[in-house]
Amino acid sequence: MRFILALILLVSPVLGSSTVLTQSGADDPASQNLAGRWRVKFDLSGVGEKNLILETTSRGAATFLPLDTEPENKPLASPLPAVWSELTNKRVTFAGNVELPLGTCCREVGTLIFKGTFASNHSITGRAIFIASTVDEENFNGFRSTVGTFTATRDPK
Repeated sequence: MRFILALILLVSPVLGSSTVLTQSGADDPASQNLAGRWRVKFDLSGVGEKNLILETTSRGAATFLPLDTEPENKPLASPLPAVWSELTNKRVTFAGNVELPLGTCCREVGTLIFKGTFASNHSITGRAIFIASTVDEENFNGFRSTVGTFTATRDPK
């Protein structure tokens, strides 16, 4: 978990920085709230379009349930731990360690980070970055990484 938080702090300046307000957004009643269950569709170069369920719990804890990242595009059997935070200006961030397919032959373990903005009470759009555990001295962050976009919609379940 410390590794995830350290990577978020490392990558935050790259994807845009903000000051954390609260984990629940309770101090700003006009803000949207990340609490609940979200369907996240993300598209990363080299990975393609993938889907997961983000379920937030109290105090910045959450889970990721990848829906099509296992071999043959099958869902993962059980959710993975994740973290989240609500930021200023209707912005949110959430991250977790996952294993993603890369190309047609390989898989890579790393940290998947999402930074976005509420488009409405039920929709978030933004940027995603996957930072693999493979060291890459030529990359700006020292690890192999890929970037893309995401959209999240509130799941009524």
